[in-house]
Amino acid sequence: MQTAPSAPLYATEPASPVAILPSRVSWGAILAGTLVAITVGAMLNILGVAIGASTVDAVARDTPSAMTLSLTAGGWMLVSNLLGVAAGACVAARLSGTVDRMDAILHGLGVWATAFLVSGVLLGGAVSGGLSAGASVLSGAASGVGTAVASATSAVDPEALIERARLALTTASDPAQMTSDQRLAEVTGLIGKSIASGDIALEDRSRMTALVAAEAGIPEAEAAQRIQAYQAEARRQAQEAEEAARRAADTAAAATAITAYWIVASLLLGALAALIGAGSGVRPAMVVTDRRYA
Repeated sequence: MQTAPSAPLYATEPASPVAILPSRVSWGAILAGTLVAITVGAMLNILGVAIGASTVDAVARDTPSAMTLSLTAGGWMLVSNLLGVAAGACVAARLSGTVDRMDAILHGLGVWATAFLVSGVLLGGAVSGGLSAGASVLSGAASGVGTAVASATSAVDPEALIERARLALTTASDPAQMTSDQRLAEVTGLIGKSIASGDIALEDRSRMTALVAAEAGIPEAEAAQRIQAYQAEARRQAQEAEEAARRAADTAAAATAITAYWIVASLLLGALAALIGAGSGVRPAMVVTDRRYA
């Protein structure tokens, strides 16, 4: 009697092969390319500074305008940075040892990104240093102003200040019976009150008219005309100041937007330069033929 072969307790299947690729990124090549990019860009920018300084001729008054110098300097800086990024990307692609074009391009983009970050850190440090220096200058100026104010305060006669305050506070009801200091003090208070409220109340206007008429020795009708003209002039100046502030804010916003757009455009052009430089630095593939089987 034959017995059927027993089934195996477990079955094994051949494992499918898994391709394990080594890391293709070469941080040494990216670092070397970044150093080359920053150095080449800095060298060309320094050369541009030298050329720009040589065009200034204050004796002969043959100096380009500020607009021309700024536009030329901006264009030179952009071209210098693009050339530096392209050179650094080419170096990184060549030193990475890859023959794959995509790998070389990725190394070039790594140089572009690293150079941008390093430049941002350096510029941030320079701006921070400038702000610190400016704060020190402002602090010194404020200290000097405080010293000057203290000196001026010590030179003022306290008794004269007390007498002026007493005359201003002991105000009579009739403007004709008041002293000039009392009238001027009350007019100043009414003007401050009108500025705080935005308009002059009817009773304040009447009181100010009487005070101005008594102080200037003119009829109240003429004093009222002077006050009305002053109020119209104050409103006009306030409107002009508000319009100037709005124009300054619009100009600052537009300048910020234009600067941001230029930064984005320069970054895109830098990425393009990195692609071109990395593509030119990729190693050619070598084909080895074994003649034994030919």
